[in-house]
Amino acid sequence: MYVILVYDIGQKRVGKMLKLCRRYLHWIQNSVFEGELSDVQLKSLVSEASLIMEEGDSLITFKSRESRWLEKEVYGDEKNEIDSFL
Repeated sequence: MYVILVYDIGQKRVGKMLKLCRRYLHWIQNSVFEGELSDVQLKSLVSEASLIMEEGDSLITFKSRESRWLEKEVYGDEKNEIDSFL
């Protein structure tokens, strides 16, 4: 499935969350990631993230069957361009 993940987390834990999310997804903007994950990978990511998170932190995922069902438009500078090739 195609996943967009965003988080809002305390400053002291941002580095840990960033490293975790980069293991699973592509970083596209501060606290925003996207990419293809299996159900098992997503559950693993959320489980590991919950160990980092504390009260007041949040993690939100948006899921779609495939990235082709989303229309993505970037205005301004794209922080981390993702090339899709077969």
